[in-house]
Amino acid sequence: MSSTESPDTGAVPLVPPTPASRVSPGETLRTVALPGVTLTVRSRPPVRAGLSPALFVHGLGGSSQNWSQLMDRLADTVDGEALDLPGFGDAPPPEDGDYSITGYARVVIRHLDSSGRGPVHLFGNSMGGAVATRVAAVRPDLVRTLTLVSPALPELRPQRTAVPTGLLAVPGVVSLFARMTKEWTAERRTREVLALCYGDPGRVTPEGFALAVAEYERRLELPYFWDVMARSARGIVDAYTLGGQHSLWRQAERVLAPTLLVYGARDQLVSIRMARRASKAFRDSRLLTLLEAGHVAMMEDPDAVARAFRDLLADTVTTPTPERSAPPRG
Repeated sequence: MSSTESPDTGAVPLVPPTPASRVSPGETLRTVALPGVTLTVRSRPPVRAGLSPALFVHGLGGSSQNWSQLMDRLADTVDGEALDLPGFGDAPPPEDGDYSITGYARVVIRHLDSSGRGPVHLFGNSMGGAVATRVAAVRPDLVRTLTLVSPALPELRPQRTAVPTGLLAVPGVVSLFARMTKEWTAERRTREVLALCYGDPGRVTPEGFALAVAEYERRLELPYFWDVMARSARGIVDAYTLGGQHSLWRQAERVLAPTLLVYGARDQLVSIRMARRASKAFRDSRLLTLLEAGHVAMMEDPDAVARAFRDLLADTVTTPTPERSAPPRG
């Protein structure tokens, strides 16, 4: 995969004006135009100059806001930025309609190449974990360390609780679900999402719940919301079926960067059983298992994730070696 590939020519999506997502105190949100895509980038100024850059990539249905708490905890450790992938958060859909894991990985690589911030400490959650794995495998020169929170790597026997999410990839299911739930309030939708993603939804404060509801209401106003969910879910399923050198597990084995794996014991979307396989696949890895966390540990227990990342840095020489800095051939 090359960072210089140009997307197919397509019509620029018509996106009506909608309220922007929330920006936490101390954060900034900017727009980045790249060939074929427009990204939004959330950042928090580091507490001092000279800190190593970091990039955070969200999962299916998420946005750069998912990383706000962790970026705040790590502001004294890294110079952090979080992306809204095309079609999520405040970013419009991609012009070429490519919602595959490879397509998202190309977007991340283009952003890093154009910004000149690499190599970075790369973070990914769920779908973003699969994207980050692919980036680290094909462009090791761009990645200092890799931190994966419940990465969406292929499971032969997924948990029953994850099946409904996988069904979003089936043509027609998303539109059917949208019709069946059209009477649901944003509050009910938010509770359903929190019950699925959090090990203990009761840890969400009333203020946090109100903010999540407001964000859900904003997203539902976007005319492409359901289409992006369906196409991105299909992209994950398609990635699971790839074999050979394009297999996500094969690419995990190619990752050179020191890797922190974070799994929640109460995760209903990515089984804790996958933690052992991931630990074996990534050649230089360490594992953090959080007994009370679900699918979004960086939101549920950002302090624990921040501590584990600092431990990774303390034990790792992050200066790129000649082997790591050379892109793979072929």
